[in-house]
Amino acid sequence: MKATKKSKKLKLLKGEKFMYVLLVIMILMVPIFNVFTSSLLSSTNTELERLKSKINKQELANKSLHMQVDELTSLENIQAIAEEYSLSYNNGNIKTIGE
Repeated sequence: MKATKKSKKLKLLKGEKFMYVLLVIMILMVPIFNVFTSSLLSSTNTELERLKSKINKQELANKSLHMQVDELTSLENIQAIAEEYSLSYNNGNIKTIGE
């Protein structure tokens, strides 16, 4: 008699097959998810920096406008405009708004 080796096939249960497939899918999805979140974070940071720059420009414009308002509401300017239109300056009639 000849001794023949029979190769035994490893049979997996349905649950084991599902677990192995799920494991492979998870191993493949982790790097893809990592790249996606890094990309999303990068675009969010870019948008944040753009908005910060826009806010800084608006703050400078607001400061400039505030300085112009202060110049226009100065006592000397009010008196000069009053004299230009032949008006008399009466301090008792002046009301300050917003302070």
